Amino acid sequence: MSDLRVNLSNLNEYFSERFPAETVAAAQTAFLKKLSELTHRYYRGKMQTLPKAGIWGFNWFNVWYTPGVSAVSTTIRDKQESSWELSNRGNLVAVVSDSTRVLGDGDCGPSGGLGVMEGKAMLMKYLGGFDALALCVNNRGEDGKPDPARLIDFVRMLAPSVGAVNLEDISQPNCYRVLDELRESCGIPVWHDDAQGTACVTLAGLLNALELAGKQIGEIRTVLFGAGASNTTIASILLQSGLDPANLVMFDSKGALHSGREDLASNPDKYRQWALAKISNPKRLRDMDEAMAGADVLISLSTPGPHTIKPQWISRMAEKAIVFTCANPVPEIYPHAAKAAGAYIVATGRGDFPNQINNSCGFPGILKGALMVRASKITDGMAIRAAHSLAEYARRRGIDTENIVPRMDEVDVFAHEAAEVADQAVAEGVARLPLSREEVFARAKADIDATRALCHKIMDDGSIPAPPAELIQQALDFAAAQVGK
Repeated sequence: MSDLRVNLSNLNEYFSERFPAETVAAAQTAFLKKLSELTHRYYRGKMQTLPKAGIWGFNWFNVWYTPGVSAVSTTIRDKQESSWELSNRGNLVAVVSDSTRVLGDGDCGPSGGLGVMEGKAMLMKYLGGFDALALCVNNRGEDGKPDPARLIDFVRMLAPSVGAVNLEDISQPNCYRVLDELRESCGIPVWHDDAQGTACVTLAGLLNALELAGKQIGEIRTVLFGAGASNTTIASILLQSGLDPANLVMFDSKGALHSGREDLASNPDKYRQWALAKISNPKRLRDMDEAMAGADVLISLSTPGPHTIKPQWISRMAEKAIVFTCANPVPEIYPHAAKAAGAYIVATGRGDFPNQINNSCGFPGILKGALMVRASKITDGMAIRAAHSLAEYARRRGIDTENIVPRMDEVDVFAHEAAEVADQAVAEGVARLPLSREEVFARAKADIDATRALCHKIMDDGSIPAPPAELIQQALDFAAAQVGK
């Protein structure tokens, strides 16, 4: 255990040296999940609220609260827009979920998404330099079913307090209705990260994978396995980026999408899937064996688990095949198995494997840029611009088959991304506070650097203690027991 240490920096090496090759991925997954449970219990969550203004003596209470703060209330009363300057609103995002589709774990009950929402808030602060509130909403009706109208009303009511809303882990079809109703009408960015964020980072990874493979997006044959919020949005973003719909085949739980799928045409909840079915798969290929023959790209966001995508499907793909299996918490096929089946580049949604195609590389920079220019919404153009920013950042520092997108620990990537997103917002006319790209980059970088410095300061001085070594040992013992070692 001393070889692992608290920072977990040599996690992959540690497990590779101590576990049989066929059990490494499963043991590592078990370890991370158990350690997460133990450390969340130890810290009682992972977020807290602290002031950013000082209290140097008694009368500062009278400045920050009554009677002084009355001047803030009346100023905002007379000019609502001044809430952005006189409060933390312009640097605050609400992370909102009804917990009906948490990671790959399904409906976890109204409070079940709190760990993920707090995690999102933590990454927003550390990576993007802005604050976030984790809000899990009980929108269940008397029948126990989630009511999207109640979630829509909740977001509309909280909008005056925040600069943006990040929707998260909402099951379909409700996720579509909630986003579609709020995106254009709320007056602040309402962003569904599972959909738009995942699509952004997927496009970034694909652009660089195609660069390495020597292929063009307009010429590739692509298979999308899964037709939920993530993959339908990925399809839309890829089509807007030049993918030929005639070379796209998409699968849902009932098979391949095509213009003959009357079950989609007659189901109003499947309007996004039907729109894609009408323009893709003109040959009406029926199954994965047919669709994968000669395919250049597979993007899977489906049922978590290492046997969802079969090696024989990958073996039917074209030379230099690109495979993104991004289900969380366990990819649909492990990278080593995909590579053994012939894949040239493999990506997953996890940071403990190479090529993490995860929205954590997208939303901190995208939301930071949107906040800084007070955007009224986040457009597809802003998400696509963010994808190109990520891809270009990675190219500048060098890419290879095991390193196609920036990692979360590459500090400057989020400031660059924020600047590009803000610039696009200004260009599209959705920015209330037009700033130059250079201004946004400088301010975003300063905010992010200051946040990281503060976080490391309170870790170094013991204000945030390191987790006890015995928790890591407990997690290691649990992992060993899970794989029978």
